[in-house]
Amino acid sequence: MSNMQLETLRRIVQEINASTSLHESLDIMVNHVAEAMHVDVCSIYLLDERNHRYLLMASKGLNPEAVGHVSLQLGEGLVGLVGQREEIVNLDNAPKHERFLYLPETGEEIYNSFLGVPVMYRRKVMGVLVVQNKESQDFSEAAESFLVTLCAQLSGVIAHAHAVGNIDVFRKPNNLPAYKTFQGVSGSGGIALGRAVILYPPADLGAVPDREADDISEELQLLDTALDSVREEIKHLDDKMQHALMAEERALFSVFLRMLDENALPAEIKEQIREGNWAQGAVRIVIDNHVARFAQMEDDYLRERVADLKDLGRRILARLQVEDANHRELTDESILIGEEISTAALVELPVDKIAAIVTSEGAMNSHMVIVARALGIPTVVGVTELPINTLDDVEMIVDAHQGRVFINPPRRLRTRYKEIQKEEEQIAKDLRQYETKDAITPDGVAVRLFVNTGLMIDVVRGVQRGAKGVGLYRSEIPFMLRDRFPGEEEQRAIYRQQLSHFANKPVVMRTLDIGADKDLPYFSIEEDNSALGWRGIRFTLDHPEIFSSQIRAMLKASIGLNNLHILLPMVTSVSEVEEALYLLERDWVAVQEEEQVKITKPKIGIMVEVPSVLYQIDEFSELVDFFSVGSNDLTQYLLAVDRNNPRVASVYSHLHPAILRALSRLVQDCHRHNKPISICGEMAGDPISAILLMAMGFNTLSMSSSNILRVRKAICHVPMSDAQELLAHVLKLDNPLVVKSWLERYFRTHGLGDMVKSATRIVSA
Repeated sequence: MSNMQLETLRRIVQEINASTSLHESLDIMVNHVAEAMHVDVCSIYLLDERNHRYLLMASKGLNPEAVGHVSLQLGEGLVGLVGQREEIVNLDNAPKHERFLYLPETGEEIYNSFLGVPVMYRRKVMGVLVVQNKESQDFSEAAESFLVTLCAQLSGVIAHAHAVGNIDVFRKPNNLPAYKTFQGVSGSGGIALGRAVILYPPADLGAVPDREADDISEELQLLDTALDSVREEIKHLDDKMQHALMAEERALFSVFLRMLDENALPAEIKEQIREGNWAQGAVRIVIDNHVARFAQMEDDYLRERVADLKDLGRRILARLQVEDANHRELTDESILIGEEISTAALVELPVDKIAAIVTSEGAMNSHMVIVARALGIPTVVGVTELPINTLDDVEMIVDAHQGRVFINPPRRLRTRYKEIQKEEEQIAKDLRQYETKDAITPDGVAVRLFVNTGLMIDVVRGVQRGAKGVGLYRSEIPFMLRDRFPGEEEQRAIYRQQLSHFANKPVVMRTLDIGADKDLPYFSIEEDNSALGWRGIRFTLDHPEIFSSQIRAMLKASIGLNNLHILLPMVTSVSEVEEALYLLERDWVAVQEEEQVKITKPKIGIMVEVPSVLYQIDEFSELVDFFSVGSNDLTQYLLAVDRNNPRVASVYSHLHPAILRALSRLVQDCHRHNKPISICGEMAGDPISAILLMAMGFNTLSMSSSNILRVRKAICHVPMSDAQELLAHVLKLDNPLVVKSWLERYFRTHGLGDMVKSATRIVSA
């Protein structure tokens, strides 16, 4: 693609992004493409799925009267051929092609050359872009490349227009009901009905939602106060830099002050407020409008001022947010929504008031989702088309079993989901009888169920639900909730609490496991591929002072209790374990000397998360006392699927044959060396996979407290002989969906349908 084409491409994309509607975007596209490619016609047909037709939505060159009226059936004409094949069609004599369809309304019979490119979004045809010329010619490969690139940009715009609740691409907005359904990925099961509360990061202009002003005069006053503070801040910066910068370098501060003059930006922001928007939303709209205009300018200097303009907007917004913290007020039916919600942001909130969580980013086994699951909060992630900024205080239903989100649901849907909610409450009530039962199969095989902890609520619920120990204590959570690394004594007190609640029962404490989706607010790790980066044992061995502080705190916390086990995360090689064991031995000796007390040496284990460990069990068995599978990461690495990427969520499955076969072989290898093997990933908390793990011979299953009773009920109803037959059968299957279907069929035909997550009745829109 030539530099000229790239520049044209950049300009078209900028204008599309700055447009206010899909119709405007389509008009921009056809006009610019026709001009840039010197073609007689450029047209866009969009697929109307409800009517199974391609509708002509915009055209430069065809009869204007045809736009919005002419349509083709799915398989009709050359447009239908492009959509059907899902590939480019390039013809030098289109009217002679057997699929050419003559439509007199368009006037296109005089055009011989035809180039049609499908507009695809996530393997789905959204429409077809067509260019035509009167003269017969083959369009070049560069022309094809140019249009494919543009169509990739356009597909996201079209998908977003379909998704946003107040837009319908085929009809006038007034004709569309506000009700809309969105699909995401289930993170933590459950049903919730309530109203949306947007959680957006401070001073992030793009995340500020639209919200109607409760009191316009109050919003104007808030703005004036914020503007005064920002003006003072900029004057202070100017004074501070007086001797460090030359006058011309300090000119930016003067520009900022001129932009903050009452007749400049403030006047526009106030106009938006008087029209009914709250101050923060008004700032976002005005700054966005100016940024869009600047970005389109040919002058490089003016384009570079975009960053300065955004900075000024963020300064005003930050001051407004200091004055107004109401965006974090929650009621009992609050459904928390945001682009991405961190674990720290979640646990800072009153979690008992969060009815559900919905995010546009993230995936089913992100750290936040794991914590939400432990708290029993229904969660749907990866709802990529969710128009977050427009949903403040909107009524919602979250069906986290199916990963569905309903905006402004009709009464009949609310009624049906309230019925389902009551049914689920009854199931939960029935499950309480399993709090006092042991996990023993009908044919007498006992299975140890442990709990995963991190927050105190996990401990309380784990004890209440009869957990036989802690299979995974996530020690990073106390680190994530602070604004600095916690000291040794702080850590000791936290670990002592965990160990004391499970006195006489094993507590497996994982050493600090940060990196990937587990960022510390005061120690952010920026990497291109964090899943394969500086995380787990790699980080702590590079920071032995942090590792030793943690080990010393754990050892001191275990004095007199003797139930501490230590687990090393993200192990890849034998040398890492040898180095960690050296540090552990050194700290164990040192703490005993300091405290003048004998401390039972804790058992040491490693997490099986990285595939390399699967092939070195013989060597690792000589060094460690036990193994613990982290099924979330092991699945991610074996299947080469980023578990935090919603685009590939459908590929991630712990029922994949490769996962099941790897785990089955791993258990055999560990038992051959007489080493205990547990599993602490989310796979253990899913009743249908827990039965397979039991059959494989895992010594311990460890899970979120919210899943213990469900798994215990399943174990109490499934004989080991049945589980082993199921395992033998599914190990021969080659498709995770078939594995899942086979297991669910067994559960449903043996009175365990309520244990299957997808058992919730699908409610049609």
